[in-house]
Amino acid sequence: MPVETITSSTTFPKAGGEMGALMRAHDWERTPLGPIEGWPPALKVAVNLILASPESMFLAWGPELTFLFNDTYRPILGPRFSGALGASMPELWFDAWQQVRPMVELALSGTASRFDDLPLTMARHGIEEETWWSFSYSPLLDEFGEVVGLFCVTNETTQRVLSERALKAREAELPLITDAMPVLIAFIDRDLVYRFANRAYEDWFFVTPDEVVGRHVRELIDEAGYAAREAAFASALAGESVRLELEWPCRAGHLRIADIRYLPRRNDAGSVDGFYVFVHDVTDRKQAERVLRETNDALERRVAERTLDRNALWQLSSDIMLRCGFDGLIVAVNPAWEAVLGWSEEELIGTNLFDLIHPDDMERTIEGAQSSSEGEVFARFDNRYRHKDGSYRWISWSTRPDSGVINAVGRDFTIERERSEALKVAEEALRQAQKMEAIGQLTGGVAHDFNNLLTVIKSSTDLLKRQDLPDERRLRYVGAISETVDRAAKLTGQLLAFARRQALQPEVFEVGQNLTSVGDMVGTLTGSRIAVDVRVPGVACFVDADPSQFDTAIVNMVVNARDAMDGEGRLVIEMKEVVALPALRGHGPVKAAYVAIAIADTGKGIADGDMDRIFEPFFTTKGVGHGTGLGLSQVFGFAKQSGGDVEVESRPGHGTTFTMYLPRVADPAPIVEAEAEPEPLVDGHGTCVLVVEDNRDVGTFATQSLAELGYGTIWAENAEQALAELDKDAGRFDVVFSDVVMPGMNGIDLGHEIRRRYHDLPVVLTSGYSHVLAKNGTYGFELLHKPYSVEQLSRILRKVSIWRRRKGMLGA
Repeated sequence: MPVETITSSTTFPKAGGEMGALMRAHDWERTPLGPIEGWPPALKVAVNLILASPESMFLAWGPELTFLFNDTYRPILGPRFSGALGASMPELWFDAWQQVRPMVELALSGTASRFDDLPLTMARHGIEEETWWSFSYSPLLDEFGEVVGLFCVTNETTQRVLSERALKAREAELPLITDAMPVLIAFIDRDLVYRFANRAYEDWFFVTPDEVVGRHVRELIDEAGYAAREAAFASALAGESVRLELEWPCRAGHLRIADIRYLPRRNDAGSVDGFYVFVHDVTDRKQAERVLRETNDALERRVAERTLDRNALWQLSSDIMLRCGFDGLIVAVNPAWEAVLGWSEEELIGTNLFDLIHPDDMERTIEGAQSSSEGEVFARFDNRYRHKDGSYRWISWSTRPDSGVINAVGRDFTIERERSEALKVAEEALRQAQKMEAIGQLTGGVAHDFNNLLTVIKSSTDLLKRQDLPDERRLRYVGAISETVDRAAKLTGQLLAFARRQALQPEVFEVGQNLTSVGDMVGTLTGSRIAVDVRVPGVACFVDADPSQFDTAIVNMVVNARDAMDGEGRLVIEMKEVVALPALRGHGPVKAAYVAIAIADTGKGIADGDMDRIFEPFFTTKGVGHGTGLGLSQVFGFAKQSGGDVEVESRPGHGTTFTMYLPRVADPAPIVEAEAEPEPLVDGHGTCVLVVEDNRDVGTFATQSLAELGYGTIWAENAEQALAELDKDAGRFDVVFSDVVMPGMNGIDLGHEIRRRYHDLPVVLTSGYSHVLAKNGTYGFELLHKPYSVEQLSRILRKVSIWRRRKGMLGA
């Protein structure tokens, strides 16, 4: 094509398949080539050349070696394809660049080169691999004869190189394989000359394979042997496979019988150029066949005798017996069918078994028949069959396929199943009753405690309504309400910890305090018939662990002890210091300071066979529905993750003691009580707060309370309103105070959005409970737990707003 035609084209390139379309759409201004309209004529000619070629080709243009390629080359790029067009060749093929660089430089100097099966190490899929390529590099000249780049025609030959290597390896293995076989193997050409022989020739002809190759057949066998084989030789050379048996002398002097096979080999033209020889000594087999015939005669006599016995069993068995095809066609049944299902032999033979099966069991039975046709044996297969009176009976089958039919023996277990189902219903009813009793005990205890707290609050509020109440008594009642609210919040926190619905993290805590706190709840779990004794020494013992997980572990062990005592007995929870962790489960003792928490019960104990499995997840000795088998595994996992372990001592009938060991840590330094801050600290001093609260009562209370303390407030009922207020003028707010649980966007998502838009605007969250907080924590936000006091709210808001001002003064 003339240069003038190319350069005047308004759409370039006009062809080229997918790569042509990609080149037309590519943003070339961001590449060294610049806009496509300004490309040199030589480049456009070269691009049209590679796009029109059926061979896989690429070109690298200019000093930067800008990379362009055609559709056929595209698959070679693999995962590099997305960034290949217009890339620099050294950067695109960075892993193979040092290997191909000399060839590239040779082409750029004006010299073409070609390479066949050149090995290149590449990392096309993230890992280095050996590849082989055949390619040629040619200099690319412009209209002035200057080298401006290079052409490459390439083809990956990795698969062929590997295949050829594998073929050579297999060919090298062939003599090893044939020499190891106890079969005489050879190849004889059309002139009846040996061209290959294996090691077995030393045993058969007393010569080595090297001495056999090149010799005529007549040199190895006598005239009688040749005459016996001559017709077979002719048939093999005529293209027929031949098999014959002949007697063959051996070194020991006696004759042996050889199974001889001649298999013709055809060359590429299709003509027979010789035949393979396979000779196998079948003397022992022939002798075995003779012995087998004699044995079969004796066996037939014994089978006839046993058939009589089997027929007697078939006739007398009370279990139903069946022979049927895999398609369900009944071949034979025994007389028990009439007693069990009411059907006589005459009524069943020739009918289809599937006609008697309950519709709900049909699909599963068909699948079972299919599995039997594939050789599967069923030790038990249960389904329902229609009785002649129209009812259905449950039959349990044992089956075995044999010679195209299914042999099966079935037992009627309808009555047993009905009794079992009735027992399951009774057990489920009992489990539900026990579950409701446990829930009732827990909710009753919680209701009792909360009713006590509500009584104090209700009585105090009623007395506060009196007009003539002295200020001293008014303050006393207000204090009683505040103290009762704190106790209610503490109780709620304990319930959430028990339910593992708080954001959990390890911290240093005093074990005795936690045991005492959990001990207050144990009575609700165990019931009044179990005497609970919590023994905590006067010495404080600290551990660094998750306190909520610790409480849960104690509760799990208590519940396990309660169940072991069937709701009646004595439970002792005791804490003590120890100087070593004892040897447990194959691990040696560890000398260090530990805190041991022992929970001992007077229950039935653990069987010896179950001791090694009690900590396995989902293992339980309780009845169905009485336990998940996860409680003790949680205890074990918590102890191990905290650097400790769990010891179990039990004797059947004499109770069980679980001892959990946790590493003891040094007593934390005494917390220096901060001096009481002056009253003005609570005053907001005009601090502006954006309050985000969907509950109108809480929102009104928060804004009014803060206003009385000198805070400026703006109230938004949801996150969308809050973001709208911030969009108006975020600079007027010193802090955002938001609830977590709200309709639409929650408080945590709102906090993240505020961080993204206004990174230095503090956010304080408040919540009584949030599943998001329980699962993922506070995400670094300040958190004020509900219920909170006005003073707590004011102080945390002032804390974060002062932090912001200080950060601004430091230029952060």
